[in-house]
Amino acid sequence: MSPIYWLTREETWFPPVSEALTEPDGLLAAGGDLTPERLIAAYERGIFPWYCTGQPVLWWSPDPRAVLYPEELRVSRSLRKRARNASATVRLNSSFDAVIRECAAPRSVDAGTWLTDEMIGAYQRLHALGYAQSVETWCDGELVGGLYGVCLGRVFFGESMFSRKADASKIALMHLVTECRSRGIVVIDCQVVSEHLASLGSRAISRQAFQALLKQHCHPHPPARWE
Repeated sequence: MSPIYWLTREETWFPPVSEALTEPDGLLAAGGDLTPERLIAAYERGIFPWYCTGQPVLWWSPDPRAVLYPEELRVSRSLRKRARNASATVRLNSSFDAVIRECAAPRSVDAGTWLTDEMIGAYQRLHALGYAQSVETWCDGELVGGLYGVCLGRVFFGESMFSRKADASKIALMHLVTECRSRGIVVIDCQVVSEHLASLGSRAISRQAFQALLKQHCHPHPPARWE
């Protein structure tokens, strides 16, 4: 693997995303910290943190990039029927901490988690500042699914989702898209290409095209808290 940039804690600086490795795809830098200032600077540049316990903070900008345009959400007939008939309600930001901790829970007995306590604390701080939002699916008073992400200007950067009941996270995504449309958000960043996201309507675009979207639509001013 080629050398990557090492970030210090003294300044919120990032190298150009064009310097990211192709293997592993998108790895750009290591080190630094997870202060709100650095995270906002990262998202503005199309960079996000992802690392495991015992590693330094690793910063990524993959190419291609998975995005979902709100008007392109693909909802199957069965999902639309389930969403219509389910005894579920959707809330915004009523339990951000619970959502992120559910997203951090291992998906299986042997699986670990990339959402370390340090990461959880970082996004809780962004939430307190008005940047990070959660969309939650509730059923009979129980949180059964949801997602969270960061909103900067007219871009929503999706981070993670979870389900404790069939399609609960997809119902949250449907409502996220509705919320994005009402707020003039033009694109939802899905980070990495996957078959699951593609089945919901996401598409892969080049890093260069994603950077152009950010230049036009992303700015660091915090939105009004979603309610």
